[in-house]
Amino acid sequence: MSPLHQALFEPRRIALIGASADRTRLTARAQLYLRKHGFTGDILPVHPREAQVLGERAYPSVAEIPGPVDFAYILLGTGQVEGVVDAVAAKGIPAACVLADGFAESGPEGVALQARLLATARAAGLRILGPNSMGVINLNARIACSVNAALEAESLPAGRIALVSQSGSMMGAIMSRGAARGIGFSHLVGTGNEADLSAGEVAGLLVDDPNVDAILLFLEAIRAPEHFAELARRAHATGKPVIAYKLGRSPFGAELATSHTGALAGSDAAAEAFFRAHGIARVSMLEALLELPALLIGRRPLAHPQRAVGVMTTTGGGGAMAVDCLGVAGIEARAPDASAAAALEAAGFPHHGRLLDVTLAGTKPDRVAAALGALQVAEDTDLALSVIGSSAQFRPQDSVAGILLARDAARAAGVEKPLAAFLVPEAPQSLRLLAEAGIAAFRTPESAADCIRAWCDWRLPRSTTAAPAITHALPEAPDEADARRLFASLGLDSRFVVLRTPQDAPGDLAWPVALKILSPDLAHKTELGGVRLNIANAAALKQEAAAMHHRVARLAPQAKLTGFLAQPMAKGLGEAILGFRRDPEVGPVVLLGAGGITAELFRDVTLRLAPVTEVEAQEMIAEVRGFRVLAGWRGLPRGDLAALARAVVAVSRLAAREDIAEAEINPLIIGPEGEGVTVADAWVVPRR
Repeated sequence: MSPLHQALFEPRRIALIGASADRTRLTARAQLYLRKHGFTGDILPVHPREAQVLGERAYPSVAEIPGPVDFAYILLGTGQVEGVVDAVAAKGIPAACVLADGFAESGPEGVALQARLLATARAAGLRILGPNSMGVINLNARIACSVNAALEAESLPAGRIALVSQSGSMMGAIMSRGAARGIGFSHLVGTGNEADLSAGEVAGLLVDDPNVDAILLFLEAIRAPEHFAELARRAHATGKPVIAYKLGRSPFGAELATSHTGALAGSDAAAEAFFRAHGIARVSMLEALLELPALLIGRRPLAHPQRAVGVMTTTGGGGAMAVDCLGVAGIEARAPDASAAAALEAAGFPHHGRLLDVTLAGTKPDRVAAALGALQVAEDTDLALSVIGSSAQFRPQDSVAGILLARDAARAAGVEKPLAAFLVPEAPQSLRLLAEAGIAAFRTPESAADCIRAWCDWRLPRSTTAAPAITHALPEAPDEADARRLFASLGLDSRFVVLRTPQDAPGDLAWPVALKILSPDLAHKTELGGVRLNIANAAALKQEAAAMHHRVARLAPQAKLTGFLAQPMAKGLGEAILGFRRDPEVGPVVLLGAGGITAELFRDVTLRLAPVTEVEAQEMIAEVRGFRVLAGWRGLPRGDLAALARAVVAVSRLAAREDIAEAEINPLIIGPEGEGVTVADAWVVPRR
């Protein structure tokens, strides 16, 4: 274990700076909880006036504490923190936690205060947790250095799952929910503002801890993405799953974006791509955050997920709910294949359809085990799910006995396919028994579907290589012609000419042509009358250009108009939107979707971290529903999807350009197979 791990998670001498002698105050809780839950080390309260605080000898200042201190919890108000950090740093304490809020989250003054605090700490080699942190809990070591009210509980079940939460209040909420299910935690940490230690860095400290089997993340934002990437890589190497629940799935923030790509990738899609790329399993339900670890611990991601399960039920309605929710999550409840059907027939189970209902066939443990064992031998499913009815509530031992028998038989036979259970009634004792046995158990059909979907989506961290450099120069305020030249440097050339005035000759263009206004200020030109299609000849082009200039100048008087762009009309079998964006949280991403003016309406898109390989580009194409028709759907002509994949790879190389915030082709015309793709409209946004 590193010295920082020792200081944060296994301190033997803890200074509580600002500890209160009034047991009813928030600042007294850390001391009370430490002793209540069995801490046997030294508690060192710091109080300017009291000789004793809650029975422990107190010290008037940090400097007057004799001997070394492992960890300091600063419980003072915001205005006093800066001076105390100076004293903590001078004392040589390796790690400190700051409870107070009112720092970077509160405005410019708070940002400046937090920056000064961090500068002092870094100069002294002091690591800071917070500000706005509810502390650190290590239940196996009986260290509850926190003010979270959930620690009022008389006892807390220790376990082998660690939680790192950016929300301090959710530490206690998740811990209490786990305790009600018999799910214990090894560590719980609140990272707060993350002025210094990020959630990814803190979680990384727990990867090598022998008391940790899985790491849960409750996130409000992805700060310091490189820490999460390193965490995930090391966690997979040691066989410990990392599971995230992240807020921010609402698309409303996308309203501020200027390009289609910004609007489509500016929601939660970039975070989804980030988790996928780094092999972090993501759940969308809080319940699933507690339920997924049992499914992932001890397992590796599926190499070729079938996205299908076998479902056995002792209650028709409950089984139907499970099948329905699985389907909504994109997981098929699949009828037994030949191998499973043969095993069911040998065991005397009638079977038909997607749901194996064993209610009338008998639900004794040996019969349930036989049915589940048969479903486990299916070659086209990822998991066998048992749906349990009222017996889970009233006969918990009997209700789980068959699942345990099936688990033991599978182990003996070397069958690796996991078992899981959805309990239809409220059945806390059955849930507890399954948790103790290490079997994934779900309280609701929705959380069951969420966990199984996350299990199928779970991937190994992808290997990454740096994108090759792109030396093409870009003007400070580029228009569409400049964007097209950038894409041409990537191998996506297109035929066009630039006209600086309506009277300029178009040169050798194939008619008919499209005419567009050029301006670095106008991402969307159609609404302003800045696009005209199917212009038949040079005379008509001049007339349209003059009218367009007058129209756009009137409707967008602040826009700088740099001329006109004329290009031959392009025809193809389909349209794509292909974009690049430097996401403020996760970094460069590439977006692909069904394109054109309806791109934002239908949001049929997929994202990856950039750059991507051609294999990843092909996966992206397969995920866009609108492209299925171009793969020869029902005998229709095939589009050049191979050329589209190469274009995705090319645009993803913009990850090498730190000076580009966004770039987009919309639409990219997809020609028939073998005829390539054509840039029909382009846009680029420099990074300010």
